[in-house]
Amino acid sequence: LPALFKQELQNTEAEEGGRASLRCELTKPNTPVEWRKGDITLYPGLKYEMKQQGSAAELVIHDLELDDS
Repeated sequence: LPALFKQELQNTEAEEGGRASLRCELTKPNTPVEWRKGDITLYPGLKYEMKQQGSAAELVIHDLELDDS
């Protein structure tokens, strides 16, 4: 069976230049997560930090810009 969202992403507010953290929880632990913004796949680096522990996945966006909304 596919993994489903137990807890979906919630909207968050942050200031330009700061950082934002987006979290979700899946029904299956250690399921690979692909973070996307529209049609663009996001990859870890200076801008994006991806964390996953068990069924919880988190995306941290650093150095926020208006385009990140």
